Amino acid sequence: MPVYRLGELFCGPGGLAWGATHADIGDPDFKIVHTWANDFDWDTCHTYVRNICPNSPSTVICKDVRNLDISALPEIDALSFGFPCNDFSVVGEQRGINGTYGPLYKYGISVLKSHRPQWFLAENVGGLRSANEGKAFEKILAEMKNAGYKVYPNLYCFEKYGVPQARHRMIIVGIRNDIPYDFKIPSYHAYDNADVSCRTALEVPPISSDASNNEYTKQSDIVVERLKYIKPGQNAFNSDLPDELKLNVRGAKISQIYRRLDPDKPAYTVTGSGGGGTHIYHWDEPRALTNRERARLQTFPDSFVFDGSKESVRKQIGMAVPCKGAKIIFEAILKTFAEIDYESVKASVKDTI
Repeated sequence: MPVYRLGELFCGPGGLAWGATHADIGDPDFKIVHTWANDFDWDTCHTYVRNICPNSPSTVICKDVRNLDISALPEIDALSFGFPCNDFSVVGEQRGINGTYGPLYKYGISVLKSHRPQWFLAENVGGLRSANEGKAFEKILAEMKNAGYKVYPNLYCFEKYGVPQARHRMIIVGIRNDIPYDFKIPSYHAYDNADVSCRTALEVPPISSDASNNEYTKQSDIVVERLKYIKPGQNAFNSDLPDELKLNVRGAKISQIYRRLDPDKPAYTVTGSGGGGTHIYHWDEPRALTNRERARLQTFPDSFVFDGSKESVRKQIGMAVPCKGAKIIFEAILKTFAEIDYESVKASVKDTI
């Protein structure tokens, strides 16, 4: 029976795991099951256990990957790793391979070499392509190939796949060289008429009064007053603010600062930040979104409960992969191995290695 045992590095709160374990291709024999996961943050690991593997908490190893005994990890058929994106993001110094976090992808390569899973899924920010003048991306792909895998990179624009958020992520699917299948990028055309507006995401159905992680952030009087002048889709720099409410900021004017959502469009990218006006702000009410609202933009079901302080939960949600976007990709992988044809599109990234 083709049940794929999944191992995860940098597992986060479980966005990828939710997509994997809920993947359904109409054949109950083909499924993905959690086997082990690793992350270094306690709150994140508790969230993962609560929602993904409540009956086997010991399968989530909470420690720095650099101190992880990879050789002792149980056998797996599949690996996913959303290796840290801090050094590849276009927001920041973009140190790439030369940064603190950039080299951590190598631990995923180590698992590929030691455990030889049939396939893998690796995830990072879109800025991965341009880090170190493109050399970081080339190096990562080359190491995946040298480990014995065919690679299928693509920049996924999740709003095209029915996710109510403009979130663009580099995802690399790999299939072991000795397996005679080729992965195809799943088509987004089935979602061409999907309602991906953030209004629908947050209001249909309404969030229940007893929903978890739905605490409001207390806004200062000046923030409330400032938001009254900012129209849907605008931010602190392109709105008509009185002088006393303008921000005294030099240099770059980041479009996310005190930016309100446009209710008729997908949300802008949900991030883990929140200070200095970088919360996501409601289109009508003068407030930041709650964590539950942010989780909805990431397509987490309301039953998915996050552990930790409000700030910790905000970071967990911002770092996650949208559940439903992940599910679509994992279903395409399962269909590939089940030899079920599916509609595909041309990859947006050229593999030149």
